[in-house]
Amino acid sequence: MLNEIKQDAQARMGKSIDALRHTLTTIRTGRASPALLDGIRVKAYGSDTPLNQVASIAVSEGRSLVITLFDKNMIKDVEKAIYASDLGLTPTVLGTVIRLNLPPLTEERRRDLTKQVQKEGEDSKVAVRNIRRDANQAVKDLLKSKEITEDDVRRSEDEIQKITDKAIKDIDEVVKHKEAELMAV
Repeated sequence: MLNEIKQDAQARMGKSIDALRHTLTTIRTGRASPALLDGIRVKAYGSDTPLNQVASIAVSEGRSLVITLFDKNMIKDVEKAIYASDLGLTPTVLGTVIRLNLPPLTEERRRDLTKQVQKEGEDSKVAVRNIRRDANQAVKDLLKSKEITEDDVRRSEDEIQKITDKAIKDIDEVVKHKEAELMAV
């Protein structure tokens, strides 16, 4: 039972770190990445559809994205969705293709994005700490029902703390890597 609690906590903490990595891919650095457009939804066929389901997105020349639509009648809708997004990018329509040029980031914008990365990292740490709290509570519940001893509780809490420390260290590394990527000119 204790092993299940620890494994569950470790798995949930791993998912928090993966979620952080995914969130950070949507933060724009100096390079173009199709993941930048993950949050963009387009009115298509009567519902909001993710952009990557109505078009293929490719990186061209490192600093631009090329969006090739599957349905050429949707160009205006996609263009509108890009303008409406908070990316601050201006789409250029070339026939049936939309090109997004990513200008280099200003120093001020890099600092703002670094703060955003730090906030995302802090949110992930809070999630990890909540998972630790839940796991410790589950261990204490086992003690109340007299399934384990006080020594088992202390040992388990120490092991859960070690798992938590490792997860927080991993979050710090992910954040530091993203900050370095942002500050690289």
